[in-house]
Amino acid sequence: MGKSINSNHIQQLIAGDEAAFDLIYEAYSSKVYRLAFRFLKDAQQSEEIVQECFINLWTSREKLNALGDIWLYLYVIAKRLSLNSLRQMCQSREFSDKLVNHIATVHNDTEEDLLVSDLEQFTERIINKLPRQQQLIFRLSRVEHLTHKEIADQLQISPNTVKNHMVEALKTLKSQLQYSDLIFMLALFFWIN
Repeated sequence: MGKSINSNHIQQLIAGDEAAFDLIYEAYSSKVYRLAFRFLKDAQQSEEIVQECFINLWTSREKLNALGDIWLYLYVIAKRLSLNSLRQMCQSREFSDKLVNHIATVHNDTEEDLLVSDLEQFTERIINKLPRQQQLIFRLSRVEHLTHKEIADQLQISPNTVKNHMVEALKTLKSQLQYSDLIFMLALFFWIN
């Protein structure tokens, strides 16, 4: 799903091409729905989130990066809209009771795992594009949990060089994940301080 969408489609969307918008809608609307449903546990509310999400995509299309990952952009919008909707609905006692009942009976670990997997794959693609030395230092720090001194000793470079590479790697990751919620999620998954 979404594999057929490429930078040309995003560029066409930015230019206001409705056919490109329709193609992106077809590719991602069900994923947006499942994400919203994961939060809201309500089919009608989830459908509304899908509509709002794609309206937001259309009205903000000129701000898109044609080389960016459209699913991650939609993910952030859908998550934000779902959480806002959830906050509003939770003010209602009736909804709170209904939500507790649904949460007790409906939980979909598979969808959560897929969303986490999508984000991890996107982040991994960014890491793979880092210069070789930055990539190695990032992995030693964040995956193998070595200190800057341990990395410096292992690679026979100065701790300051390790620090500089980490700063550049993190700067690249943050700029690639340009939406604020994604930076938070990156911190969650890759322990950015």
